[in-house]
Amino acid sequence: MPFSREVFNQARFRRDIVGIDKKVPLYGGGYKTCVNLDNAASTPVLGPVLEKVNEFMDWYSSVHRGAGFKSQVSTRVYDEAHEIVGEFVKADLRKNSIIFVKNSTEAVNKVSYRMGLTKDDVILTTMMEHHSNDLPWRSRAKPVYAALDEKGALNYDDLEAKLRQYGDSIKLVSVSGASNVTGYKNDLGRIAALAHRAGVPVLVDGAQLIPHSPLDIKPDGHPEHIDYLVFSAHKMYAPFGTGVLIGPKHAFLRGGPEYTGGGTISIVTRELVEWAGLPDREEAGTPNVVGAVALAAAVKYLEGHGMGNIENHERALTSYALKKLAQIKGITIYGEKNPDNTENRVGVITFNLEGVTHELTAAALAWEDGIAVRNGCFCAHPYVLHLLRLKPQHVARIIHKKRTGDLSGIPGMVRVSLAAYNNKNDIDRLVECLGRITDMARSGELAERYAFSRKTGAYYPRNIKVDPGEVFRLG
Repeated sequence: MPFSREVFNQARFRRDIVGIDKKVPLYGGGYKTCVNLDNAASTPVLGPVLEKVNEFMDWYSSVHRGAGFKSQVSTRVYDEAHEIVGEFVKADLRKNSIIFVKNSTEAVNKVSYRMGLTKDDVILTTMMEHHSNDLPWRSRAKPVYAALDEKGALNYDDLEAKLRQYGDSIKLVSVSGASNVTGYKNDLGRIAALAHRAGVPVLVDGAQLIPHSPLDIKPDGHPEHIDYLVFSAHKMYAPFGTGVLIGPKHAFLRGGPEYTGGGTISIVTRELVEWAGLPDREEAGTPNVVGAVALAAAVKYLEGHGMGNIENHERALTSYALKKLAQIKGITIYGEKNPDNTENRVGVITFNLEGVTHELTAAALAWEDGIAVRNGCFCAHPYVLHLLRLKPQHVARIIHKKRTGDLSGIPGMVRVSLAAYNNKNDIDRLVECLGRITDMARSGELAERYAFSRKTGAYYPRNIKVDPGEVFRLG
C-alpha cells in the first residue's frame, strides 16, 4: 500500500471513495454535493476496490475444474480471497472454514440450519439484535433475550443469570458485535468467556463492527474465542454481493448442507451422494467470484490504513458529533449521549427532533441540504420500540395500522452513521441543517413544503418531481 499505518491518512481515504463529490438535487432547485451519513446501511465502494475488480475482469472465468488458464486464475484468486478474509480476523484456517454467502442474513440462517435445532433448544441472544440475528432463531428454536440497561446497553448480569437458568438447553449465544441502532459495542471477550464457561458456543453478528474496529476471534480453545462470525462486504466498502460466515469445520462436516446443487459434491450416482469438502459443500452453485475479489481488496485496503487508526478517527468524530448535536434545541438522542464515552461504541447515533417526525426530518435533510440519513426502526423493531418506551397499547395500534396499509404515525428515529471517510465538515453541515429544520417546523414552512404518503410512509416535496430514472438508466 502507498500509505503508512503509523498515521491515518483520512484525506486519502476520503478521496478514494467513489462518488464522494456527487451532487444531488435540492428542494429549491440546483444541486449540492451529497453528504452520506447512512453508512450503517451500506458503505460506498472504494476506488481501489473498483479498480481491482476491473483489473480482474479480464481474467474472470468460472472457478474450479476449468481447464482454461482464466479459470485457473479465477480459482486461485477465489481461494486466496477466503484466506485473506480469515487472516483479517486472525482465524485459525486449519480448524475453521471461511464460507462465502450473499450477506450476514444468509450466514445466520445457514448456522441456524446446520445446528440441527429443535423447538426445545434455547438460543440466548439480546434485545438489541438486528432482525437477521433474531428471526432465524425464532423459526427453528426458542430464543431467550438478555435484558438491557436503561440506556439500551446489554445487561451482562442478566446474560449470566440466563446462562445459569437455562443451562444445558442453551445451544448457542448469539450477539451483535455493535448495535445498528445505538452503536453500542458488546464486550465480546466477556460474553465468550461466560458462554464457554457454560459449555456454549458463541456467534457474533459482526456486520456493524467489522469496518470500524479491529477484531480478533482468538484461537480455538481460548476462553474468548468467537466460534462463529458473520459479516457483509457491502458494509466495508465492497458492495458486490458477498457475505462471510466463519465457523468450526466440524460443525459443517456433520450431515449435508441446506442448499445443494452444483459444486457441493464430490460424487453423485443414482443411489449415492457424497459431499465435497469445505468450503465447497456450503457454497452451492457458481460463486460470486467478483464479490470475493472486491471483499479481499477492501480488506487489504483497510489493513493498509490500520484498523486501529480507523477506530480512533471514528471515535473522535463520534465525540464531535455528539457535542454538536447536543446543542440543538429539542433533540432527543438515544443510547449513550456522553461525548467523552465513545470507547465502547461505533459511530451510530439515533435521535428525534421535538415537533418533527422522523420521516420528515430525514426527508428535509435530503432535500434541503443533500444529506443522506436513514429513518424508521432499522430492522430492529423490538429494540427501537424498547428505546422509545412505547406501551403495549401503542404497539397494538401500530400493528393494526401496518396491517391496514396505513403507515402514518409509525414511530421511529433518525439515524446518523459515520464511516472512516466522514469528517467534521459533514457533521457541521448536518447540525446546521437540523437547526434550519427546527426553525422551519416552528414557522410552518416544513408543512408547506412537504407532503406525507400513507402508502410509503415517507415525505416528498410538494409540487416538485425529480425522477431518479433521469440521472441513471440501465438501458
